Amino acid sequence: MATALIWQDERILYDFGPDHPLKPIRVELTVSLIRACGFTDREGVLTLPREPFTTDDVLRIHTEQYVDAVRKQSADPDPYAPIRHGLGLGDNPVFRGMHEASLEVCGASVAAAKAVWEGTAIHAFNPAGGLHHAMPDRASGFCIYDDPAFAIDWLLRHGAERVAYLDVDTHHGDGPQEIFYDDPRVLTVSLHESGRYLFPGTGFPNEIGAGDAVGTSLNVPLEPATPGDVWFEAFEAVVPPALDAFRPQVIVTQLGCDTHVTDPLAHLALTTDDYTHIAQRLHALAHEHSEGRWVATGGGGYRLATVVPRAWTIYFAELAGAELPIEVPWPWLHEAEEATGERPPEAFLDGPVRMADERRGMVRSAAFDAVETLKTSAFEQLERHT
Repeated sequence: MATALIWQDERILYDFGPDHPLKPIRVELTVSLIRACGFTDREGVLTLPREPFTTDDVLRIHTEQYVDAVRKQSADPDPYAPIRHGLGLGDNPVFRGMHEASLEVCGASVAAAKAVWEGTAIHAFNPAGGLHHAMPDRASGFCIYDDPAFAIDWLLRHGAERVAYLDVDTHHGDGPQEIFYDDPRVLTVSLHESGRYLFPGTGFPNEIGAGDAVGTSLNVPLEPATPGDVWFEAFEAVVPPALDAFRPQVIVTQLGCDTHVTDPLAHLALTTDDYTHIAQRLHALAHEHSEGRWVATGGGGYRLATVVPRAWTIYFAELAGAELPIEVPWPWLHEAEEATGERPPEAFLDGPVRMADERRGMVRSAAFDAVETLKTSAFEQLERHT
């Protein structure tokens, strides 16, 4: 019943620069906090390297024209070149070595999938992964290559017949949805802030799959300021029955924590307390539906020191079956403050979000409507896949 952390102690190369919100330090501080809590020293916790991942591998999903464009800008970045394939936008500035850096992220998520499928570990976590906006022919939303999709692809090529992808990032998991939209072997489920208010502007209940895969794409768009209890009600209304119907052999999750109430790029209202409940529920669902097989990746989250490391350490504690401390280790607090200039909270849990009853009622009503619309549009078709 081992748990694997996919990590190598070397500089993260996937780095858009000092002015970009997706900074490597958030992942480095996460691993440091996991270690400071003693989780990697527990019996049954493994630290595994990424798998080799080549240009030929990336061409399984991304187009040759797009990969050629990435390689060209990777070898000789030109920030003033005409924008093609989404490269060079504010979200996706080009940088030297971005092709190789993106391959490394994909190799780490593939390593997580391989560890779980081959039985080296029952759960595995790649905190540097979760780049779920990359499309077959373009970069999007800070994402060059779509590592969750490559983890799913590896599983399908090595014997998995049904894979469920659950995305809890505040942004719609549009990349895996697009890539597997007509593949009945993959169930994609995304709970996110509505595309009416937030990038990428997709993820509505009528996006339910195509062809033989109608019913295997499920989306729950939520209103800004949706708090954790309402988020969880929507999750419970959709995810367990979807897994009951689909019967996955392995679950892949994207654990973006930009749902946090303080995140600067989005507007949901979850706290680290909610992440403990989500982690526990995902863990239980993995054991109920996929014999415990759970492949986890990181994702969004832009409070570099104050939220992301605590959030993903909470998830890893659950993955490893470890008790979460009440207090964040003091030496790590000093390390995080030195690295970022921000002093993280001293406790892992935030406490509840205060919200007016009227506002809570409005977002609950909207969430209920989204769930009911989704059930009407997709659940009958999903049940046909069993």
